[in-house]
Amino acid sequence: MKRNTFTTMDIVLMALLAVANGVLTTYLAYVNKLLTTLGGPIATSTIVGIYMLYGMLAIYIIRKPGSALITYLLGATVQILMGNAYGVPAALTAALCYAVAIEGVFALFRYKKWGYSTMMIASLCAVPLWFVFAAYMFGYLKWDLSILFAALLVRCLSGMILCGVFSKWIGDRLAATGLLKLFAAGKPESR
Repeated sequence: MKRNTFTTMDIVLMALLAVANGVLTTYLAYVNKLLTTLGGPIATSTIVGIYMLYGMLAIYIIRKPGSALITYLLGATVQILMGNAYGVPAALTAALCYAVAIEGVFALFRYKKWGYSTMMIASLCAVPLWFVFAAYMFGYLKWDLSILFAALLVRCLSGMILCGVFSKWIGDRLAATGLLKLFAAGKPESR
């Protein structure tokens, strides 16, 4: 099936986004720890969408099944090689949770809807799935129930805005420059 084959440029883009995320995540861990110190789980929850951005941007630009999955798994691998502050199981589990949810939403839309609402829905769906796993891995279940729900709500909003809205915005800005002419998002009929 030609639609499912990745071009060399697709693979290069996925790898570049994964490496950029690996480097960003290394430094974002320090910001995360600072936010935890200053405002606890609610403050930390505000930047969750940034962690998911790279895979969503890949699927938005490439628009082929599996692009988010491959990009997230490559990103997790880079994070692990760079010494992820959260550990190997967390990196891989988060990548799989994000990929399953995001790929699932776009599959429901048959990889044909790329508006802000679809991007926000896909990002929103990725947050609770990872939150359940993270709750067990990082001890969130010790939090008060009101804190747990508030953190989840803030994370959902962060995912929708910092991942869903921002990735579409970035993708559209890049497409307008002509840099994405070799990708589906760069074709005039896709905008």
